[in-house]
Amino acid sequence: MTEHPPRPEENHPSEALDCATLADASPAGGVAHVPTLPTADAPAPDTPAQASRGRGRSGAKHRHAGRGARPDGAGAAQDAPHNASQNAPRAPRVIPPVLEQLADLYPGLFGEVFLPLKRGIFQDLLAAHPDVLDREALKAGLAVHTRSTRYLQSVAAGLKRHDLQGEAVEDMAPEHIHHALLEVFRRRQGRAGEDQRQRLRSRIVQAFEASGLSREAYDALVRGRDEAANAVLDEALAEAAARSAKDEALLRAFESGGQSVEVFAGMYGMDPRGAAQTLERARRRRAVTSG
Repeated sequence: MTEHPPRPEENHPSEALDCATLADASPAGGVAHVPTLPTADAPAPDTPAQASRGRGRSGAKHRHAGRGARPDGAGAAQDAPHNASQNAPRAPRVIPPVLEQLADLYPGLFGEVFLPLKRGIFQDLLAAHPDVLDREALKAGLAVHTRSTRYLQSVAAGLKRHDLQGEAVEDMAPEHIHHALLEVFRRRQGRAGEDQRQRLRSRIVQAFEASGLSREAYDALVRGRDEAANAVLDEALAEAAARSAKDEALLRAFESGGQSVEVFAGMYGMDPRGAAQTLERARRRRAVTSG
């Protein structure tokens, strides 16, 4: 069972990954920080556990392999002139068996949809399967899994962390969501060859508002050393501030008018449901700033 090997930069040690999960697997017992993202596009392929879900027990090839798919982000080079080195077959890469084990043991976590893993999942897995899972193989497998695009997409979406029973047990840290967003959109930028800045900015605004933090607290958590990423962050926070001011003005108008949400929405040409969501968002933001 093989898969095209990643390009050298795809396993860059500073690539975005789930540090809180891998901290439990590290010999020192923890990773103290979210790693700095690479300045160049550094896509990583989806984890081999995903590949194993795409074939049956008969040993059929992974569904993308038949189309000659390359690792995420490789599309940026698809229009480059073809030469002998580009067309030469790549050496196969062996899929870590531990990822197939995890996909079979916990399809709800490692199957078609990857769910963010709780802190301590490494120790939980070893305790649950001491005679099945090898410690070092599991550590390496989790590193591959949490670098995969599908896993980072789940983190970027703000999904909660899950335990071995598939239960949501804790919120994802805002800084992990932010860095996953940066990495996912960096990979898309390289693959699609188009500017993803506006979409990324909108997603950062959503993540910031969902965090429930003040602008200053959020900025302190997520700002890194990548100046380009920081510039997008500044734009997103400015956009959020403008929207917050508009929402606050709307809330004040609603509170002074005394009408129902339906009547108020009609006066402003708004959908009642959208108006209710905007008013609730303004109330939450007011509570944060006043607190």
